[in-house]
Amino acid sequence: MPICERIALVTFLLMYMNGIAQELPVTVKNDLDFDRKEVVALRRKHLTKLLRSHPQKDIRILKANSHEYLPLQWIDNDGDGKDDELLFVAEVRANETAAYRLAVDSKTSSSGIMYGAYSRFIPERSDDLAWENDKVAFRVYGPKGQKEALKGVPGSTLSSGVDIWLKRVSRPVIEAWYAGHKASPGYYHTDRGEGYDPYHVGASRGTGGSGVWIKDSLQVSENFIAHRILATGQLRTVFELDYAPWGEFGVRETKRITLDVGSNFSKFEITARSEKKFPNYAVGITLHRNEGEVIMNKQKGWFRHWEKIDDAYIGEGIVTDAETIMSAFAHVSKMPDQSNLLVLLKPRIKIVYYAGFAWQKSGQVDDASEWDSMLQRQADIIAHPMEVRYR
Repeated sequence: MPICERIALVTFLLMYMNGIAQELPVTVKNDLDFDRKEVVALRRKHLTKLLRSHPQKDIRILKANSHEYLPLQWIDNDGDGKDDELLFVAEVRANETAAYRLAVDSKTSSSGIMYGAYSRFIPERSDDLAWENDKVAFRVYGPKGQKEALKGVPGSTLSSGVDIWLKRVSRPVIEAWYAGHKASPGYYHTDRGEGYDPYHVGASRGTGGSGVWIKDSLQVSENFIAHRILATGQLRTVFELDYAPWGEFGVRETKRITLDVGSNFSKFEITARSEKKFPNYAVGITLHRNEGEVIMNKQKGWFRHWEKIDDAYIGEGIVTDAETIMSAFAHVSKMPDQSNLLVLLKPRIKIVYYAGFAWQKSGQVDDASEWDSMLQRQADIIAHPMEVRYR
């Protein structure tokens, strides 16, 4: 053995004997019968052997049999200024386990990804908050937009519904589309090859907006009143929205919204409290002019709408734990923006659901059956998260 390798081996053994770890093996198990490529979180408390002796910035991750570092992201989930988890994208074949290893390297940076998850508050268009990844894009509306809408300012929006932007490129579009809109109002309503926003929300629920169903009508909040971006990306973006008390039950909501790279679904984690107990928590999808097709799979916990917008079809969906569902139905109304597919969830302080979509022109789905398959897979993924083990 060359002298340099001997020195390296002795150094490693001395560091190991003194409790200074240089590597940490990790395995990720997929219990489902299809291949998965998902963001996986490693809890900080399981990385203490490495972090005890090495700065966080020098931690790297790679496949067990590879020498190429993978993209990673540290994330502070509770906003206390200290990162809680290390994220990376795991690829695991059906019913198999993939091996990875954490390493220490102060000289070589982790690999980057060209297009990931991202969110931003948009003061230049009233005060939207928009988020996207390589598959989908969404936005919601803030307090300035509400004030402008009440004053009749053109282009402003009074709604707690969730808007969706149809993109057919993996690269980010938020910045470019809002810049175009600033120069030419309505810019993003025209498809220039990247996609566009033909989706009407108005007072409807859009894709994933919420409310309380009572006496054959839906009570909803107004625009969000405050926001906090906890992680801009690139593997995962996370932010929170606060809403003023609304409806006859005085519901006070905080919505934590998460979007991972590679996913068509935003995760909504709701903290809901009220002056008096509310009977349900309704999550909806607009039915627009009631010309689309609705399927409700209560047993599996997914619900979808398939409709044609302009010259292509789009599938919108809600996925949640089937045990949290009270009922679901398509509410058809002659009133504008009041027709919604509604899923009534059990009223709890903590409520979780996923909302997302796929557009034909994105190349992700060709027909409604493929969208149904995506929804079923998402339901399976929720029920069977990949298992991480540390060795």
